[in-house]
Amino acid sequence: MADKQNEKAAAAPFLDPEAQVAQAPKPRRTAKQQLKSLGTWLAIYFSLRMAIYAGCYFLLPEDYADSRSSWAMNALTQLRTPGTDKEELYLSVPDPASALLASREYATHPHLAGSTEDFSDANVILKLFQTHFGIAAPTEPPVFPAGSSASREATLGVAKLHKPVAWIDVYYPIMNTPLDRALSILSKDSEEVEWDADLVEDGDPRDPEAAEYRDAVPTFHGLSADGVAEGQVVYVNYGRKEDYDEIIAKGGNLTGKIVLARYGENFRGLKIKGAQELGAVGVLIYTDPRDDGAVTVANGYEPYPAGPARNPTSVQRGSVQFLSLYPGDPTTPGVPAYANATRTEGENIPKIPSLPISWANAERLLEEIAGGDAHAAFALDGRASEKKIKLVNHVNTRVMPIWNTMAAIPGHIKNETVIIGCHRDAWVMGAADPTSGTVSIHEVVRGLGALLKSGWKPLRNVVFASWDAEEYGLIGSTEWAEDFPEWITENVVTYVNLDVSVSGARWGARGSPSLAHLIRGAALAVPHPSDPARTLWDAREDDGPFAGALDADFAGVYEQRVEAERVGKDEVGIPPLGSGSDFTPFLQRLGVASLDQGFGGTAHDAPYHYHSIYDSQAWQERYADPGFLRHVAVAKHLGLVALRLVDSIILPLNTTHYALELDDYLDKVEAIASSVQAAADFSGLRRSIRRLQAASRALDAEKDEAERKLRELLDHIPRRHDAYGESAVSSPLGGFLPEWLKRLLEIVFGGATQGPVGRFVRAAKRVQRANAKLVAFERGFIHEEGIKEREWYRHLGVAPGKWLGYGATTLPSITEALTFEQNATLAEQEASRVSALLEKLTETIKV
Repeated sequence: MADKQNEKAAAAPFLDPEAQVAQAPKPRRTAKQQLKSLGTWLAIYFSLRMAIYAGCYFLLPEDYADSRSSWAMNALTQLRTPGTDKEELYLSVPDPASALLASREYATHPHLAGSTEDFSDANVILKLFQTHFGIAAPTEPPVFPAGSSASREATLGVAKLHKPVAWIDVYYPIMNTPLDRALSILSKDSEEVEWDADLVEDGDPRDPEAAEYRDAVPTFHGLSADGVAEGQVVYVNYGRKEDYDEIIAKGGNLTGKIVLARYGENFRGLKIKGAQELGAVGVLIYTDPRDDGAVTVANGYEPYPAGPARNPTSVQRGSVQFLSLYPGDPTTPGVPAYANATRTEGENIPKIPSLPISWANAERLLEEIAGGDAHAAFALDGRASEKKIKLVNHVNTRVMPIWNTMAAIPGHIKNETVIIGCHRDAWVMGAADPTSGTVSIHEVVRGLGALLKSGWKPLRNVVFASWDAEEYGLIGSTEWAEDFPEWITENVVTYVNLDVSVSGARWGARGSPSLAHLIRGAALAVPHPSDPARTLWDAREDDGPFAGALDADFAGVYEQRVEAERVGKDEVGIPPLGSGSDFTPFLQRLGVASLDQGFGGTAHDAPYHYHSIYDSQAWQERYADPGFLRHVAVAKHLGLVALRLVDSIILPLNTTHYALELDDYLDKVEAIASSVQAAADFSGLRRSIRRLQAASRALDAEKDEAERKLRELLDHIPRRHDAYGESAVSSPLGGFLPEWLKRLLEIVFGGATQGPVGRFVRAAKRVQRANAKLVAFERGFIHEEGIKEREWYRHLGVAPGKWLGYGATTLPSITEALTFEQNATLAEQEASRVSALLEKLTETIKV
């Protein structure tokens, strides 16, 4: 009972007599006393206000604002998390079984650019982004015509995002599809048809998708000229400039002729360009089994699908755009292909008709040229067939829609973005080109999605792009880059490309020299796909499993090709990029450091049926990557490269390696000048390179010190700030405080210039200044006037060779002044242009 009374007393002190005495009311103060007390408090209040305002007067608004908006303050948790933790989680996700299922979904139906299947696949990729990046599907499909306010805002608003988004941009380029085509040998009087070519691949039922879709996409050339041609046929080897030069030097005449060229060594469109300029009226291009290395029927191998050798009816479709002039929509060079775009005639497409044909058909034409054994026609002497042939190529050329599927993951640094891109369209099923790349990207998306679910937020923005119409001439990527050139220039730090991730046994990569060490470092961190004792970097030496003798001519060409893959200083060996995939507009028009990679074929791999119905899921599973381990290795490497680009404090761009490579580029130019006996003086350019190298070494020291200082100061930031930089002023209470009091609290909590947060913010600004200089390095090779006669290409450090298309030419304007013009004066003028760029770049990166 006593306990209960005590509890009541504790709960209700008014029942306790002692408490009542303690709480007895004090005597009331007089009015005079109250006024005096109020005056005292008012004096204290106004004195405090004056002191605060005086202190805040010297606190610059930007110092206060920076501490609250700095990416470094918002990314404290991210900066404290070891990179190895993120990488380990990412590497645990890509999986062969998942990759195989994705390939079976994507590579078992045709998806030609602009087709209904292509649009369906664009939506499949959109759903992939939404699922793994936690994006709620909007009520209305996010499909935006290019140029619309919604399309513009989707890209230009990346810096404003607080969560991932995905959308589809629709562009409207000129493309074509086949109507009818024919190839025949005419009688001597040209009145009768003696032989008609079967232009349809055989579709062997042992490859079920190849059989089902054998003529779903007829064998034709994208962007080929509509027309009919008649004439004698002449063999021109690869149709390279040197091949044409040799024929003319030996007295050959291509006027009025139909040219027969084999695929390889240069872009197919340039074979047609060379023939057209020499008066030819049509072009046929075939795949020669001599270029298949050891795995040929002549060496005893059965043709696919019975064995690994080339199916003799297979045909390589493909674009015949003049790629080295400019890529993208032929009728809107330099500007985006909106639905209402003003269009030109198209200067980078052929004026004469062409067709791709099989080896089986080419062999018959070679027999016609030689008058017997087909191999006797390989002499490059301009000999023409006695009888004429007739080529028919009717195509429907029109404006067609294409769909780029995009996604953006916002990071802490709003003006630095890494783009990861892979095209989606294929000539038929495209199990290797590009579905193997899409499959690897599928695994990258899953890996980054797992990181997002774990709470990760990237330091920099990440933009994914599933490009369309790459096969017609890099159209989707080029139109987007031409749509947003200012945004790309101001925001994109690197472009990471993927196209064919697996078509053979040997892994390789190409890229901007500044990315070479990053590429190598990531490859050393990824296990070899089939040998745990080695790394992916070691797969550069892998070879295919099939033995056999090589054609003598091919052996020489193949050796040169292998040697070219080893170009690069020291142990790195990452050769430069030419063209032929979606990195082109980013690197060679806008100056964005770029890279590409993948497993390709060797002379001892099963021949890759490029752009044929036999680039199929069955072939991929049987010969290219039976366990889909290579697909996963590429996904792991690409993901590591992306994470290190996205989350490194200092961007992993090695400008000094790049500057040193310039010496090798100039050495090559001087060797060419000597070979053509051109007495050109490049000493001024050599001095400019030396100054750039010195400035880059100074930048190395600055970037190292900037990161060291940021990490040192990071240790002094209290962990209470880690929740997106929340401090006293960014807490919920801060929203109710007047601005002057927020500034005072910044001083108290160290957010102003003199506190630890202020010093940290200034260190972050120093880091970003260093990163801006690193990004500016590649931009520094861009010249607004571009390369002579192909001004769309503006990078004076590297470009696709004028007569190569795929292959890279370094210091292209100087090199081509020597190789094609043999003009020492012009070469010196071009060297002066490059030198001026390098001098300006030296000033830009100075610290």
